[in-house]
Amino acid sequence: MATPKQHVEEIRRTKFSIGGKPNPLTEDLHHAVKNLSAELYAKDVHFLMELIQNAEDNHYIDGESPTLEFVITSDDITGTGAPATLLIFNNEKGFSPKNIESICSVGRSTKKDNRSSGYIGEKGIGFKSVFLVTAQPYIFSNGYQIRFNERPCPNCRIGYVVPEWVEDKPTLVDIKKIYGAGKDSLPTTTIILPLKPGKVKPVKMQLSSIQPEVLLFLSKIRHLSVRDNDEDSKQKTETSVSISSEINFVTRKNMNAESYTVHLSAGKNSTDEKECSYYMWKQKFPVKLKNVVERRRGVKECVVTLAFPHQERLHKDKSLPGVYAFLPTEMVTYFPFIIQADFVLASSRETILFDDKWNKGILEYVPSAFVDAFKTLITGSDEVPVSSLPYMLKFLPVCSSPFENFNQVRQKIRSKLTEEKILPIETFTNQKHFYKPREVSRLLPSFWNILTKAQKEGVYLLDLSSHDGMKILSSSFDKSEYECVLNFLGVKLVNFDWYAKCIQSSNLVDGVSENIYLELLVFVSRFPSKLADDIPLIKYVASDGILSFSSLNECRHLGAGARCLVLASSTRNCPCSWLINWNNIFACVTNQFFMPESTQQALFQSRDKLHLLGWLRTVNIRTLDVYSFAFALCSSINNNCKLAIAYAHFLYHSFSKGYLSSHEVNALRSSIPLVDKFGRITKSINGVLLPANVSKWADLIGSNPWRNENYVELGKAYLNDSSYAGQYTDSGKLIEFLKTFVGASDIPYISPPNAGFSAADTPLTKDNAFLLLDWIRELKKRGVGPPKKFLECIKGGRWLKVTGNVYMPPSKSFLIGSSLGKLLQSGSVLVDIPLIDEMFYGDRINEYKEELETVGVMFNCEEACEFIGRELMSRAASFSLHRSHVLLMLNFIQYLKKSLLPLDKFVNSIKEGTWLKTSWGFRSPVGSVLNDSGWQVASQISNIPFIDQSYFGKEIYSYKEELKLLGVIVDASGNYQVVVEHLKLPSDLASLTAEAFLLIMECIRHSDTPINLLNLLKGKNCLKTNMGFKKPGECFLYDPVWGCILEVFDDLPVIDHKFYGEKIFSFKDELKQTEVLVDFMDAIKKFASLFERKASEASINQQNVISFLSCCRLLEGTDYSFPSEFKTTIRKSKWLHTSVDGFRCPKQCILYGPEWKLISSITCLPFIDYSDKCCGLGIYEYKAELKSIGVVTEFKDGLRFVPECLNFPSDLSTISPESVFSFLECVQLLMQDNKLSFSDDFRKRLSEYWLKTHAGYRPPEKCLLFDSKWSSFLNPTDGPFIDENVYGPNIASFRKELNAIGVISEVEKGCSLLASHIESLSDHDTIVKIYKYLCEHNWKPEERAARKVWVLDGNKGGKWVDSKECMVHDPAKLFGSKFYVLDDIYDDSSILLFFYFAMEIKNKPSLEDYVDLWNEWGRSIEQLSYDECCRFWTSISKHLSTNEEKKLAGSLMKLPTTSGNNEIFLVDREDAFIPDNLHMKKLFEMMKLPTTSGNNEIFLVDREDAFIPDNLHMKKLFEKEKVFVWYPQYNMTPLSKCKLSEIYRKIGARNISESLSKEESSLVNDGDKLKYVDPNNIFNLKGLVKLILGFLACSSLKMEPKKRHEAVQSLINLSFHETMEPLDVSYSLSLSSGDIITKKANKRVRWESQSCNFIIQKSDGVPGDSLKYASNFSEAISEGVLCENHDYVPALSELITLGFVMKFKNEEVDFLMESKNLQIDLEDEEFLSSAFPFD
Repeated sequence: MATPKQHVEEIRRTKFSIGGKPNPLTEDLHHAVKNLSAELYAKDVHFLMELIQNAEDNHYIDGESPTLEFVITSDDITGTGAPATLLIFNNEKGFSPKNIESICSVGRSTKKDNRSSGYIGEKGIGFKSVFLVTAQPYIFSNGYQIRFNERPCPNCRIGYVVPEWVEDKPTLVDIKKIYGAGKDSLPTTTIILPLKPGKVKPVKMQLSSIQPEVLLFLSKIRHLSVRDNDEDSKQKTETSVSISSEINFVTRKNMNAESYTVHLSAGKNSTDEKECSYYMWKQKFPVKLKNVVERRRGVKECVVTLAFPHQERLHKDKSLPGVYAFLPTEMVTYFPFIIQADFVLASSRETILFDDKWNKGILEYVPSAFVDAFKTLITGSDEVPVSSLPYMLKFLPVCSSPFENFNQVRQKIRSKLTEEKILPIETFTNQKHFYKPREVSRLLPSFWNILTKAQKEGVYLLDLSSHDGMKILSSSFDKSEYECVLNFLGVKLVNFDWYAKCIQSSNLVDGVSENIYLELLVFVSRFPSKLADDIPLIKYVASDGILSFSSLNECRHLGAGARCLVLASSTRNCPCSWLINWNNIFACVTNQFFMPESTQQALFQSRDKLHLLGWLRTVNIRTLDVYSFAFALCSSINNNCKLAIAYAHFLYHSFSKGYLSSHEVNALRSSIPLVDKFGRITKSINGVLLPANVSKWADLIGSNPWRNENYVELGKAYLNDSSYAGQYTDSGKLIEFLKTFVGASDIPYISPPNAGFSAADTPLTKDNAFLLLDWIRELKKRGVGPPKKFLECIKGGRWLKVTGNVYMPPSKSFLIGSSLGKLLQSGSVLVDIPLIDEMFYGDRINEYKEELETVGVMFNCEEACEFIGRELMSRAASFSLHRSHVLLMLNFIQYLKKSLLPLDKFVNSIKEGTWLKTSWGFRSPVGSVLNDSGWQVASQISNIPFIDQSYFGKEIYSYKEELKLLGVIVDASGNYQVVVEHLKLPSDLASLTAEAFLLIMECIRHSDTPINLLNLLKGKNCLKTNMGFKKPGECFLYDPVWGCILEVFDDLPVIDHKFYGEKIFSFKDELKQTEVLVDFMDAIKKFASLFERKASEASINQQNVISFLSCCRLLEGTDYSFPSEFKTTIRKSKWLHTSVDGFRCPKQCILYGPEWKLISSITCLPFIDYSDKCCGLGIYEYKAELKSIGVVTEFKDGLRFVPECLNFPSDLSTISPESVFSFLECVQLLMQDNKLSFSDDFRKRLSEYWLKTHAGYRPPEKCLLFDSKWSSFLNPTDGPFIDENVYGPNIASFRKELNAIGVISEVEKGCSLLASHIESLSDHDTIVKIYKYLCEHNWKPEERAARKVWVLDGNKGGKWVDSKECMVHDPAKLFGSKFYVLDDIYDDSSILLFFYFAMEIKNKPSLEDYVDLWNEWGRSIEQLSYDECCRFWTSISKHLSTNEEKKLAGSLMKLPTTSGNNEIFLVDREDAFIPDNLHMKKLFEMMKLPTTSGNNEIFLVDREDAFIPDNLHMKKLFEKEKVFVWYPQYNMTPLSKCKLSEIYRKIGARNISESLSKEESSLVNDGDKLKYVDPNNIFNLKGLVKLILGFLACSSLKMEPKKRHEAVQSLINLSFHETMEPLDVSYSLSLSSGDIITKKANKRVRWESQSCNFIIQKSDGVPGDSLKYASNFSEAISEGVLCENHDYVPALSELITLGFVMKFKNEEVDFLMESKNLQIDLEDEEFLSSAFPFD
């Protein structure tokens, strides 16, 4: 038995002819596989589904749980350069030899036609879908380790299905590492997919979106997992799906069905795991004959499986597949169950094929399967209570599907369910009765609630389904959550009449508690049945106290004598008897009855109280309280004065009892009927007056001023005592009640009218004056202001007596005491004061100060003073006050002060007036200034309004205090704001005195908002500094501690404190506001900027450096330290001058010392320059400061400079060995501290020539250190070894340091150096020794390095040549003139291999070399030898592949042609043709152009001038013209003529038949030479047309019937003619040079399309002429019919030629069509019948 590897080799040999004869079908097979794999599926997900499907179809060992695992990793274990790799592990039995053969085929699946055996795959191409994501899939199974490639195999030109044995990558160890080291062993089968670059993300997305339900309908696979094994991932993830159990198996033979429950779990880990249980229903149905399809041949039963999820379905995204064909499709049905069947799928696997007969048969069975399953769930168990069954309703397909076919399934399910007894009715027992959905009805939820409660209270309800014969759905099902489901089943609500009958026939009204009775009323109130209106439903207590019932219709009746039911209000504890008694008093025959008290109590406690009360009102049942009763009485009293008086008593007593609230009585106020003094009833009133005989208003005012305001004066009847309804009223009680609630009132309690009265403008008696004041007082108590007109009348009326026996309006009178009044009067000589006559009114007047104030009387001294002030300002507004008036006013203020009288009001009344004369003119005192010497400096910078001293004289200074009270500023001290407000700075701020600037600082200090002042200073040169006047933002304020920093440079303007004095330092904050730099941190930022700028300008001198270092020393230990940014600037800026390259940053500087002397001879170190030009010797005083800022002051710290400052002298002879050893010791110290690093600069410095070798001075990297190991290969003088004669043996002690700087001491590392050194040698023996050394150590030059090779050059010895000029071998011996062939120079095979593998010298000529050689021949020679041409094209054929064919086609400009005499020419490829037409070949055979002419001469021509003789007729016609490509005389494998033709075509040679243009002479106008003939006398025209129709219909053209008929109609329309004239054709062949070759030939037939003539040259009976005639005939017919599809002309021509031989007889044509697998359809038959009606 063959091993797996031998089996694979056998497949490659026998099936794919690898090593055997080429298979002509291989190319078709390659394209078939490629097209099928690329177009089969629309998404990459297919390959995952196919792999899962294949795993399901696999065979597994009994007892082992079938498992499928996907692992994706970033490890490239295949070595293909893939960005990620997907591995699939399956614990199946493994691939058998038969499986291997199947996977190497297309359409030869081992599962084909095995649907009944449990296989779910069917296309035989499933595995090939992996090529969508990988270019090279690998399979490891049962000893097989193979891979496939989508690229065509170079040996057989087939891709996808050719197996290749995997030798090295990946190994089983690599696979196990990915699978998991902790696991026992690998599964039997592993598939490895190195993913294409663009497919990693899609594959990961598809893996992450595998639906957990994918296992649900698979019979084998129990566990599926997806793991991301990416090392770079932050967290490796694994997702798994498994079927944990399958229970409750039940078989139902009567239905040919079985059911069971599946528990499915899925999650990323155990804590994240989710589960779902599915009730599975699997049912078998016979396959109907109409649904049989080829794909399911032999399948007798179709199985429909439905899955009903008990919990939330397990899913990865929002979409939930609803249709499975063992694996999920992408169809979302929106059904609450899953449909599984062996559906025929679309090629994309996304949907099922709805038009497929097989699928239609399955969909017809789905409704039956569902109904059987649902019935089983609902009615299957007698033990299950009805309450647990409604859960099953969620499985009904309530929602419609986006697929119309599934909507049809849904409708059929619905139709079937409506005829099944699946719904239970309500029995109120444990007995279950099921009815059809259309037989049951639903109840409203609220009525179910009433029934449930009534049943608990003992009401008999077992006959619930007896009313109108309706069956009532079980209450467990009749719930709102099942609304959609019940609607889907067509279950409807009972009609409302059913409820009325149920209520009437049961004991629901009087047999239930009050609460349930009220719920029943609520229910009745909400449905519109007319039957309920006549049910005795409303309870009431009759006049005899018996409980009675009234219907709704009786309640609604409002006719005369109708009974009216009412409710007593629950808002107040008022007995019904109270309302009844008073109703009798008023003789109102209301016929009202109240509902029972218990019912009313329950009603008012009910949560539906508001609804019920509203509904009861709709049936005319009102709720009455005392207020509503009283309100209703108002309208019934009408004009009955007695009842009006009785009504007032009813209100009085109802209020007294508490049955009416004060608010309610007030609400009735506007509608209470009142009887006036004339005995009339009035309701609409604004106020009520007491009868005049008991009032005060008549005495004060006289006539009634309220008459126009609708006030009523009560009648005397209200003053009498009375008795009503057993309630007695004392005299005066009722009038008091009316005062309180009706507003019956008198002065001072009545509201005044909004009008004046004449008594107010006349002197009032003292008593009436006080009555008026009492009236105002009462209004104030009530918080009500007097009406506007009333108050104005009192304020302006002259009714108030003042001193001098005068009556004045209150608004112009004062009440301040007579003594104080006299005092004020004497002080003010300008204004008199009107005082109330206290002698007249007595002390009582002082009790009414608030009231007097209300009417405008003024009381205090301030008001009097204010009065005086107003009078004075009134005069000042008319004319300017004279100087004396002003002084009198000031004198009055002085008088008030001396008299200790309040003066604020007077002062405030005059201080804002414009009466004080100043330097600005007349203005108010506020803000004016009394000038003195203190304002002298301020006047320099401001324009202040000073009082006009010349106007008022010096006397004005005696009133400083008075002026100050009026707002005049009398003192300059502290009044900086005045200066600011009137600031007027000079245009030249540099002219400011020091005192003026300091005053400005004071102003800034004392100003709340000094912004304007600051803006005036900012940006102006106003500060005197050491650099002249500067802007504040440019200046510094000197500090005694850190001020030294300001002295480092002369560029910093420091404020001149000698000019301003020491006081300037007290204004630090103010200066800071002007942007002067006063703080250390601000100053240092400026200094740092200056420092950085000067450093960048290289302008920091010696003095600056010393000064700065001195400042650093002074600041050390103080609170002032440089900020980190400035420290960084100090360290990074180049400001220290060195001896090397000018200025440097501190850390790049060294403070010189004697320890540096030795190394300085070969270095150029950056020592700080201490010459006189720079810092001098004083720099050494600041060593500590320099060290603190980074300057190197110690030798050990400066070693790092040695590498970068290495500087070898130009005179290499001056470099002493001691200098070299000194440098190596520095390297040694750096290495010990691990501080030796090789920067590019250091390497560059080291790369200078300074080490002495036997090959001269060299850089270290080009030096070798010789020791005993080298002696087996070379001598010290053979290479660039360090010269020990110069350095002595001590140089070897520095081996480690020398190695560090690039010197090579190891033998195996010297290859590159010796390889570069070898080109400087000319001794052949030494060169060979070095080549052998390089070969021994497997050296290869760098990829882009120039490669030189030593070649012998005859007597001249040898020379170095470019490797591109060399070639190791020249098998064809064609390139001796172009390349140096090395196997002619070197005998050692190892050196030749070294040249090939290491030096990458051409081993043999490449295709490009052959092309260049050929093109060179084309440029230099015209004719080739036969031997050269054979050797060349034989070599070319061995090099060709698909890509190289393209290169060849784009590179060869000329092609070989012959002229028939064995000569070979090179001509332009456009002028070389393939003789596909022998007639054309012969025609052109004798022309003498540089092309083939049939005599075996070979020419090189441009490839455009070389043609392929694809037409033997044309070949014969043009054979002597040097236009046909050359072929060898004998078939030279692999250089066959077929192969060579293919090469020529790809290079650019054209078929001769495609390159010609022809010209035919017309005979249409020469009718004498044409003779009409009947074509049927020559051949059967109908048979010809039928044959052509068959070709057009069945060839790859697949032409539509209409176009077929149009094509042959032109043939039918032809007129056939015969002629004796020759039908000559002129052929022209255009060459690239512009030349045209013309040949003439005779053709026996011609189709002239314009004239619709078909002309036949009459035959001369020459032997062989009939075959020529047949050929010409078929060609003409084909070209005429296929004028728009010329590519198909040869095939049709060949077919017509065969038919022509048989004269197109019907039987022969039918046989010919059958043999060629051609046929016509019914439309063609009809066309033939109409075209040939008589045949």
